[in-house]
Order: sequence, then structure tokens, then C-alpha cells
Amino acid sequence: MRVLLVGAGGVGTAITRIAARRPFLDHMVVADYDLSRAEAAVAALGESGSRFSAARIDASDEAAVTALLAGERCDVLLNATDPRFVMPLFEAALAAGAHYMDMAMSLSRPHPERPYEECGVKLGDAQFERAGDWESAGRVALVGMGVEPGMSDVFARHAADELFDEIEEIGVRDGANLTVDGYDFAPSFSIWTTIEECLNPPVVYEAGRGWFTTEPFSEPEVFDFPEGIGPVECVNVEHEEVLLVPRWVDAKRVTFKYGLGDAFINNLKVLHQLGLDRTERVAVPGAGGTVMVSPRDVVAACLPDPAGLGERMHGKTCAGTWVKGTKDGRPREVYLYHVVDNQWSMREYGSQAVVWQTAVNPVVALELLATGAWSGTGVLGPEAFPARPFLDLLTAYGSPWGLREQ
Repeated sequence: MRVLLVGAGGVGTAITRIAARRPFLDHMVVADYDLSRAEAAVAALGESGSRFSAARIDASDEAAVTALLAGERCDVLLNATDPRFVMPLFEAALAAGAHYMDMAMSLSRPHPERPYEECGVKLGDAQFERAGDWESAGRVALVGMGVEPGMSDVFARHAADELFDEIEEIGVRDGANLTVDGYDFAPSFSIWTTIEECLNPPVVYEAGRGWFTTEPFSEPEVFDFPEGIGPVECVNVEHEEVLLVPRWVDAKRVTFKYGLGDAFINNLKVLHQLGLDRTERVAVPGAGGTVMVSPRDVVAACLPDPAGLGERMHGKTCAGTWVKGTKDGRPREVYLYHVVDNQWSMREYGSQAVVWQTAVNPVVALELLATGAWSGTGVLGPEAFPARPFLDLLTAYGSPWGLREQ
């Protein structure tokens, strides 16, 4: 399999380190707007990097990406950029006749009049509108194949296939006890993406009602996370699982709640109040004249790069899916989860826990596509594929998952 990886940030670099250990990969082109970042990701692999090369690409330039895919004879485009670039990369892969995979779907737009009650443009709508074209091309666009969404969706499919006869509710629950030395506010993942998902209206799914929205940070609950993380307050956040799971898994209710903490939520609210969450460019006086900048990009530039926080981070991160329903006529509740200890991921891969946990899942999925264990055409979420091959391979990668009866 020949892969074009677009994005050599924290997650992209972690992907190269994981993929370098697997034999299924024939070659991976690591491409980034900043060529030095792509070159650094390849150079860090040392002798194991012989199957990797670096290239410069502007992810917003659909024609250039299409040409790079064709020139490098790539079978798959793996998108490791932020969601702004989903659609040009998605379209470039289709134009080049390649398969496509991402870890976050096309952006949403709130309902113009009732943003906290009704959906406007939902996450992934722009991609699913093109499903017929992907089917006609005989190619698959595997969307939302990170950790959340991604592994969490695989857990939902596994629960439906093997653990339950009827599912009442599926709730993705994400929590951690990570700390970062020397910083009062240092997000462990892209602040651009974090702002997008946390300040947009959260989406909830209910059978008979469909998808609807609520206020940001609504329905707080305390969830007890495993492996020493403990109780963390979680709140509703906009996330792809709620838009993906109901398409393939029969459940009466689907939610996503994130353990953010009061301080983190307050910081996000202040950014919103000051307009610093905006993506539209504003005019700012500069030494050479007026410059146009995105406030959200300024926030990202002022904060530490999440990929470089690993040496200062301590603790664990947990991604998982809580499922409630019945099996053999009896009530059942389980939490399917995956925990990564930052000390372990730094020691084994040199990548901090959150980016490593995100990165391992698309590599597992690439291997399943390469071996034919997963196959299909169209625009598909992780739930569209059998869960067991993924979970078994994840364990073979040395990162087992867990199941806790609630």
C-alpha cells in the first residue's frame, strides 16, 4: 500500500512512527505546507524510514494534491490536518482515484435561527452528499477514523454485534487526568479543533426525533474513568460519533460528552466572549500596513504546540463508549475503553499520549484495508465495518482495549 499522509504535526508524526513498525506499508509520502516539518518527521525515523519520503503541499490546493497523489501512485490519502482542509483533500482523493481517510469530518454550520434546538449543516453532511460518486468510482472514503471519532465508533459496532440484543443508549465518554508542568492553559490537542467542537452547539440523537442540538456544555454528569483516572465531570460537546453511529447502529439515544473541567470551560467561554474563537479574518495594524488575521489562528499561535508537550505531561487519557441496553432479556451496561499512559507513549514512541492515541487508529484501519479485512465503497464511517478485526489488531499493536461492566 502506498499512502499520502497530509499533515506532519503531532498526530501526523505519530502516525509515521507507528506505521514504520508495520510491514503492510510499501511507501508513505509525508506532506506538509512546511516542508521542514515533513522532513523532520521522516528523519526522526532513522533507519526505519526507508519507506518514507517528504514533500511540500498546500492542503487547500485540490489540484496540487490530486497531482501529488497521481505522481506518487498513492492508493490512499490519509488526512492528518485540521477540519478546514477536509473537503479539498476529500475531493482530491476522489479525483485521483484514491481511497480516502480522515479523523474529523467536514465542518458544521449552526442553524441560523434556532442554533440550540435544531441542526443546521451537520458534521460530515458535505461528505455524505458525495457518497454516490465514491460508490460509482469503486473507492471508499473512511471518515472519522481517529480515536474519537474512530475507535469509539468501532466500540459501538462491537457492542451491537456481540454484547447487546437491544441498545437503549450509546454515550461516548472522554476523560483524562493529564497535567502539563509549567502551564496554566496548555491544551493537549489542536486548540483550533477544540474550539470548534466545544463552542459549536452539541448534537444529540434520539430515535423518533432524529438529530437535534443543545447549549454548549449542557447535561453535566460525573463519569468514573478506569485505570486510576477516576471521576471527571463530562459535558455535551459537538462530535462526529453522534452523526455517525445512528447511520449503522440501532440505538434509541446517542451522545458525546467530554471531560473538560471548569477551568478549561471558562477559558473557552472567555475566548468566545472576546471573539477570539472566530475564524473570519480581521484587520490588524502592522509595521508594514494592515494585515488580515484569523483570531483563532492567533490563539493557536500563542499557545504551546501540543506535539511538544510530551516531556512536561503526566497522567493518562481515556477514550471510550458507554452502552446501555439488554442482553438475553436482562439489563446490561458496559464501558468499552482504551487508555494510554503518557509515560508509556513517550518512552515507546516519543509521542505524547493524546496524539499517539489518535494516531494509532488510522494506521490500524490502513492495515485492515491493505489486507482486505475491511473493504467497501462509498462514504463510510467506522461502524460500517466489522469491529472484531480492528480490536484484535489494536491489541497486536501492543495497545489493548478494555471492557468494564457498569
